[in-house]
This record gives sequence, structure tokens and C-alpha cells, in this order.
Amino acid sequence: MSRGLPKYNKRRVALVGGVAAVALTGAVVVNTALAGESPKSGATNAKTLAGPGTIACPDVTGQLPAVPASAKAEVDRNLALLQTQIDEANKRLVDTVGQGGPNFVQNAILGPLKDKRVATLNRIETAIGRAAAKPEGLEAFAPCALNAGGNAGQDTGAGAGAGAGAGAAETPANQAGGDAAGTISCPDVASRLPAIPASARAEVDRNLALLQTQIGEADTRLRNTVGQGGPNFVQNAILGPLKDKRVSTIDRIAISIGRTAAKPQGLEALAACTVNR
Repeated sequence: MSRGLPKYNKRRVALVGGVAAVALTGAVVVNTALAGESPKSGATNAKTLAGPGTIACPDVTGQLPAVPASAKAEVDRNLALLQTQIDEANKRLVDTVGQGGPNFVQNAILGPLKDKRVATLNRIETAIGRAAAKPEGLEAFAPCALNAGGNAGQDTGAGAGAGAGAGAAETPANQAGGDAAGTISCPDVASRLPAIPASARAEVDRNLALLQTQIGEADTRLRNTVGQGGPNFVQNAILGPLKDKRVSTIDRIAISIGRTAAKPQGLEALAACTVNR
């Protein structure tokens, strides 16, 4: 009788051991691969998070004079709105990474944000000016910038490719009716105004002329950007900013009339414009 395990048991043990060794080796390979992948994934995630950057705007609160008690609530509400506008712009910055052309961030985010801030800062000035000396020049704090977090160029690079494809889809829409760009059409403001006091005439005329200048600039931009951006480029980069500018200008018209007569209400409804193709 032979000692130890029978031959068939020895072969079985050897086979089981071999399988276990292969399984163990596979586990080591998998674990090694996963261990090597983690830093790469982490780096990618970090890069993605840092990619869009953040919006940085000048502080307004520190630039204000003493705020009259009667204006405090309105000023605080508009200061809060300034922060809301920044938060919304930051969210849009994250949501649109890689979209549009090389100027997408400036045209579709920073430009509209500046226009919104101009209107809000104007309301702050007006609120203070009702009970004290009206602060001037707050519009200088309207422009914001992109803190890119090391990825400022990435939006340009990624956007260039994305914009080329997206812009091609917009061009036929712009060419409807045989006109490549179309023209900007805005509601007439002058005909909706009440009698204008003599003391307000110069300021009202100046702002009515500004409304026309804004339309002319938007028309020029519409022609110069045919085929750029995605399907919402015209709305985001031209019509939206134009509306915000018109809100601010129309508000100044209403305020100037309201200093010596009944302030006209609801003129903001005339701010939105469209494209006639």
C-alpha cells in the first residue's frame, strides 16, 4: 500500500491549487489595475471640476455711500439680486462647458451678466437718489471676469470644435427667406410715452437715441456672427443682452419723466426684441 494520497487525489490537489493560483493572480492583476486607475480618474475629475472656472465680479456694497433708511430695503434687495445673478452665471458656466465658439463665455455669459448688473446698479442708484444724493458711476462695477482655474484656454479649444458643428445647424435658420442674418425688430418706445416735461426732454431724447444705437449695434453683431454658436446663440448672445440694455435705458426714461410728472409704468414690456428673417 502506497503512503500519502492516492495518485488521483494528488492530481486533484494539484489542479485545485493551480486554479487557486490563477484566480489569485487574476485578483492581483485586477487590483493592481484598479489601483493604477484611481489617480487617473481622480485627476480627470479634478480637471473637470476646475475646468469651467468661476465668475468674479467687483464688490458693490463697499462702494455705496450711506444708504437712507427709506431706501435700505430696496438697496438690499438689489444687492442680493447681484449675488443671484453671479450664482446663475456660475451655474450656466458649468452647464455649458465645451459649448459655443471661442467667444461663447464672453458673449453668452459675461456679456449678459454685465447688462443685468448695469440695470440692477442703476436701480440701486435710483433708490438712494430718491432720498439723498444719487451716487454716480456704479456702472463701472458691472463688468465681471472669469477666474479660469487654470483652464481658461480649454473653453476656447473645446468650444471651437463644438461651435463649428453647432453653428452649421444655425446657419440655415438664419438664411430663411434668403436673408443670411435677418434684422432686429424692437417695439417703438417714443410713441408709448406720455407728455414729456421740458426739464426731462434732453435726457429722454438722449436715451431714445441710445435705444436706436443699441438696435444698430445688435444688427451689426447679428450680421457679423452668422453661423457662430449653437441653436440658441442669437437669443443668448444678441437678443438677451439687447433686452437687458433696453430695460436699463427704458428705466432711465421713466425715471427722468417721473422726476417732474407721473412716472410712466410698464414700459419694460417694450424691452424684448425679435429677429425678422
